[in-house]
Amino acid sequence: MNLNRMIMDEMEEKGKEGVMFLCIGTDRSTGDSLGPLVGHKLRRQRLKGAAVIGTLDKPVHAMNLELYIRYIQAHYSRYVVVAIDASVGSPDHVGYATLGRGALQPGLGVSKELEAVGDISITGIVGGAGSRDPVMLQSVRLSMVMKMADCICESISLVERFWENAAII
Repeated sequence: MNLNRMIMDEMEEKGKEGVMFLCIGTDRSTGDSLGPLVGHKLRRQRLKGAAVIGTLDKPVHAMNLELYIRYIQAHYSRYVVVAIDASVGSPDHVGYATLGRGALQPGLGVSKELEAVGDISITGIVGGAGSRDPVMLQSVRLSMVMKMADCICESISLVERFWENAAII
């Protein structure tokens, strides 16, 4: 419900007319694969009310993020962008997902300075923030990342059901 409310607020406040899920990460690192896994799962669900960029086949990562940001600005400027990415945080929060207003800053957990992106952010905490070592992301358990991806996708599916029910009324 919070995600739906945030999306609706953004659409109303900024005059947006669509929703885009931008799933950030790489399939080459278990800990950083959350975004592409979510994108892959969302594409398989065939969302009717939203666009999806960033999948296992076509990931959005540090090397191409700027290109995708320009693409979104050119083709999806009237869309609310929900950015989804893995993050690091407190060790006792590993396995939790966060939802927030405003852009997310990809790469901060591994000391990369990338352009902030999104109107709304969803992050999955995959590791502790202490090391800032990219190698740490290789040791993250795939089962935990998959469970977080499933949870995020189910939440997005519920939001789409809200949209469908609202259209009926």
